[in-house]
Amino acid sequence: MSVAFRRESDDEHLEPTFELPIPPGPNLVTARGLAQIQAKVAELTATLATLTDADAIKSTRRSLRYWSTRQASAQIITPTDASRVSFGCTVHLRLNGRERTITLVGDDEADPAAGLLSWSAPLSRALIDAEPGELIDFAQVAEAIEVLSITIPAA
Repeated sequence: MSVAFRRESDDEHLEPTFELPIPPGPNLVTARGLAQIQAKVAELTATLATLTDADAIKSTRRSLRYWSTRQASAQIITPTDASRVSFGCTVHLRLNGRERTITLVGDDEADPAAGLLSWSAPLSRALIDAEPGELIDFAQVAEAIEVLSITIPAA
């Protein structure tokens, strides 16, 4: 049937609303990341109790399902050794001649502008298990990364 013969109130022509996509792989988090997830769940739960609009309730419930799933699947990782790059470590590096400092964190905690890089990002994956002083190929450039130092951030 042509769209011209449908009533505007028909919901069947609306685009379906899908669940928020969960990043693949384990849900590794720092203690800070878990606290952020817990705060988001608490915020959405409190917001949901005040809503009256059906669309807003639906949207908030969708977000709450995502964050509740992330909270339930969270695996706290606390780095203990700064001899090799691992999840939760802060890495001071030189990338293509430019110095940067990044901390490898969970997907939901990532904020590249603040130096918080998801552990699943290509740069993070290239750094995993590297040692200070090591030169690493990255983005098809030989020895593009030099690991200068590795530290464990204070909790």
